[in-house]
Amino acid sequence: MNDHCEAESPDHSSDINSENSSGNDRIKAIPGWDEDLESAFSVYQGSYLAGRVVSRHKTICEVLVPGAVVQAGISGALQRIGKQPVVGDFIVLLDQPEMGSRMVVNILSRRTCLSRGAAGDGGGEQVIAANLDTIFIVTATGKDLNLRRLERYLAIVYSSGASPVILLNKIDLADDPARLVEKIRTVAGDVPVIPLSALSKTGLDALSPYLNPGETVALIGSSGVGKSTLINSLLGETVQRTGGIREDDEKGRHTTTVRQMFLLPNGAVLIDNPGIREIQLGDSAEGLEKVFSEIVDAARNCRFKDCTHRDEPGCAVLQAVKDGLIPEERLASYHRLTEELIFQSKKAEIGLKRLEKEKFKQIAVDIKKYRKFTGKQ
Repeated sequence: MNDHCEAESPDHSSDINSENSSGNDRIKAIPGWDEDLESAFSVYQGSYLAGRVVSRHKTICEVLVPGAVVQAGISGALQRIGKQPVVGDFIVLLDQPEMGSRMVVNILSRRTCLSRGAAGDGGGEQVIAANLDTIFIVTATGKDLNLRRLERYLAIVYSSGASPVILLNKIDLADDPARLVEKIRTVAGDVPVIPLSALSKTGLDALSPYLNPGETVALIGSSGVGKSTLINSLLGETVQRTGGIREDDEKGRHTTTVRQMFLLPNGAVLIDNPGIREIQLGDSAEGLEKVFSEIVDAARNCRFKDCTHRDEPGCAVLQAVKDGLIPEERLASYHRLTEELIFQSKKAEIGLKRLEKEKFKQIAVDIKKYRKFTGKQ
């Protein structure tokens, strides 16, 4: 297996001997595999393989199994129930050499799950990656540095169950990187903020505490912030194509088009993601409370339990703003994102009702067809 998990796509299952692949072998060969996963997989016997999704292309996954990276389809049963594997998932693979096929038939329980609100009218969640220990939120000096956007990223990362770390890239292009770091700290709270330059490899040593053997780190951020360059620098070779940014607005072009897993020499796992243009919060209420913990803490002293922190008498949050303890822009952002969460929740509820209506309508049609076929009324 190549360190950056390039698909070998063997033609014959003899390349992978599942019968000789013990639990200890899987723990060693599949980063992140542990005894809990081994226990869950133990019910599968015969032609089943354990693996981890390296990348996903519509209905085809590239899966890391002991000894290789193979291609596999997604079973119709999983597709029918809307259970789709994502990069980082630990999965069960049905290996059928006599039929020349491999199929993902189950997804093992996810420890953590990075998701965002899905686009469109139906609401719901779009899962981005799974089983992450740490998420690097990558921003850069210049026009990409946006505190309101960082608040959104922090909300979805906190809600994922993984630990956030903010990376300020391209510090070699800034006159005063320390000032920018302090600016980020005003919204970061206790989240580590690491200044670096992926291109010149400055500051990369500070990432070592988060890149441990068997642990998984995902990178998220806008296009052009240097995620692919950072991947290349950490691997010591060019595995991801990089591109420049437009001079007029400093926005990057999408060079990473699929989510993909890479394995560092020490056994740590990196997951690169395409640049995120729109960050829908989805179901990130818990994450939002952590992002605005100073507002949540102050709200405990409000006179009314249902205080909206807008114009109520005895509002401790408004008093904290007046006293200069909470910046006005932070409260404004809190209101804006809270309203968005409420809207997303209502949209998701409407979408579910619509799906239920369509489901029962189809059932009625099927019953009518059955009665016509059998002659029963």
